[in-house]
Order: sequence, then structure tokens, then C-alpha cells
Amino acid sequence: MKLVKATEQDFQRITRFYRDVIAHTEHMDTCARWVYGKHPTDEMMQGYIRKGAMYVCEKDGRIRSAAAVTPQAEDYHDSAWSVPLEDDEVSVVHLLCVAPEWQGKGIARMTMQQIVVLSREMGKKAVRLDALACNTLAHRLYESLGFQKRDQRRWYADNVGWTDFFLYELIL
Repeated sequence: MKLVKATEQDFQRITRFYRDVIAHTEHMDTCARWVYGKHPTDEMMQGYIRKGAMYVCEKDGRIRSAAAVTPQAEDYHDSAWSVPLEDDEVSVVHLLCVAPEWQGKGIARMTMQQIVVLSREMGKKAVRLDALACNTLAHRLYESLGFQKRDQRRWYADNVGWTDFFLYELIL
């Protein structure tokens, strides 16, 4: 499976994919705690697609995984990163998810590995991301790929309110 950029024509499939992941992922209420319409939203998905930042991995015409990859934004500026970088030197991963029937089969790892390769090809110097402090499955994945936990932040999100996030970084 190869990571490919989503297009406007993929919007309905992607929103259905995320709704299905949220509805059928065991422990969604304790790990990612996503609630479609709060986080993620249709507007969020449309924005990522329009900016060329939404990616999917497909097999047999079905989305197996998806993620958004954007430049760094202001909310990451004051974090304890290992090196100071400009926003356009960093890839930030958002909304990584895997179809429920493919979870636990290495698809998230493969997707993240392809995001790292894509980021290198784009000339980025680091990949960064955040994960809910309670999402230990995600922490294990990122750390096994060489990401370092660099900071902890208390941020507000519509789906969880004020909560703690761990910030991770992989220098390329």
C-alpha cells in the first residue's frame, strides 16, 4: 500500500472512513476520544484536502489508513523541541487512523513510515505530532519509530475539553 494525496473527489469516502473508524474502534472513548462533528469535522477534512495535506493508503479500492500532514503551526512554537525550526521545515501529523478491521496489523506503522519518507522527500527536517496523554497505544507506536516525547501541553479541544497532550518529534 502506498500513501497517496487525497483529492476533492475523495471527500465523501474520507468522511465515511473516519465516521466508521470512530464508530467501530475499540477503546475510541478512552484513546483518541474522537467525536465526528467535534473532532474531526467536515470543515477540517475539506481544509486538509484543499491544502493538499490529506493522505490515504488504499488497497482494493478501500481506504486502510489516513492522516493529514501539514506544516507546523503557531500552537507548536513554544514547545520544548530538540532544535528550533521554521514552520515550513516541519511536517506535523494529524488524525492518523486505521480502518478497524486492519488495526493491530502494522498499518499505522507503515503509514507513519511513509509519512517520514514523504517528509524527507519534501526536504523537511523533522516530523512532529501530538497525542492525547491517555493514548498509550499511539505513544508506543511513535516511540517504536524513533519519535521522542519532547513536551506535554494542556490544550482545549472540542471533543475532550481541556486535556493533556504529549508532543513527539522525529529529527530527519
